[in-house]
Amino acid sequence: MFQILLKKAARALRKQHIPYMIIGGQAVLLYGEPRLTKDIDITLGIGIDQWKTIEKIAKSIQLRPLVTKIKEFVKDTLVFPAIDDQSGIRIDFIFSYSPYERQAIERARGIYFGQTEVKFAALEDVVIHKVIAGRARDIEDVKTVLLKNPDYDTRYIKKWLAEFDRSLGKNFKEEFSRLERDLKKRV
Repeated sequence: MFQILLKKAARALRKQHIPYMIIGGQAVLLYGEPRLTKDIDITLGIGIDQWKTIEKIAKSIQLRPLVTKIKEFVKDTLVFPAIDDQSGIRIDFIFSYSPYERQAIERARGIYFGQTEVKFAALEDVVIHKVIAGRARDIEDVKTVLLKNPDYDTRYIKKWLAEFDRSLGKNFKEEFSRLERDLKKRV
């Protein structure tokens, strides 16, 4: 059912000329190990001012919004949450327009499911998203992705994590470096 929803969303977004990339657990499945995931996260290359377009797209692919005051929710969270009632699968449409997200969407990798191309975040961008999220599950995802794909672009990852460190006052780059050192000890 996930593939069907991914294809529906990809076709609808392409029809409206909305750039996007699949992130989160679905992207981890592409680069890492199989794991349980209950949703689809889609980062959009548009701002919240286009929430109505996403509402129409959601309706066109039979998704029900999970909130009643959509405009206010999107303004507060940058997320339009919807669900496919038939499967129970949630899709979060995430609005973005930062320089990093624009670049990440441009780097997205097209994967074909039959005749439909679905754009997934590049491996390095999946790692960046997961390091920033920082939950235990996210860090485990990073480890599996890096172990399975040793030829990743560490410079790209560290460059963007350093940018986020400066803007958010965090230590993402150091956390990632520590993670890399721990993984090298395993191998």
